[in-house]
This record gives sequence, structure tokens and C-alpha cells, in this order.
Amino acid sequence: MKISEKFIDGDGDKFHVRNTFDPNPSLRSAELVRQYDQKGDYRHIGRFPAWLIEMWCKEAGVRLDDIHARQEVIRKKILSGGFDAFRSWMGTY
Repeated sequence: MKISEKFIDGDGDKFHVRNTFDPNPSLRSAELVRQYDQKGDYRHIGRFPAWLIEMWCKEAGVRLDDIHARQEVIRKKILSGGFDAFRSWMGTY
């Protein structure tokens, strides 16, 4: 969820946009799903907000419309352990 957007003067005729997001809705949702025992072949892995996935892809130099590369970026980030708060199931896939 976007909280704010701020325009910052850059060099000459350029400017930068600083967006601020609130991760709490996704974190609360993942926490609620973690309370349920997931069995069977299908698992809910987590709640990852779109702005976070967009940031990951930008860091990796992957275009959002490159589905296979985007899936690999997301998979690596999820399994890295740095974003466990967004996960609802801690297994590997």
C-alpha cells in the first residue's frame, strides 16, 4: 500500500520520485495464514506486495513482463530468508 509520493529536485531539468510503502497489510495477512496447518500438494507460500516484487526485479535488472525471469527472481528472494515475515509457509519448492 502506497503511503506517500514525493518529488525531489535532481540535476538540472531532472527530478526523482520517492515512494513510501506500508508493508503491514501483507505482513498481517501472511501471519494469519501461518496459523493454519497447510497439508496436501498446494501451499500458500506468502503475501508479497507488488511494489516489493517490482523492486526485486529492478534490482536484478529483470523486466516485469519477462515472466520466467521474474519467477526466478521471486523464488531466490523468497528462499533467501531475508523476507520470511512475508511467508506463510516455510518449506522449499
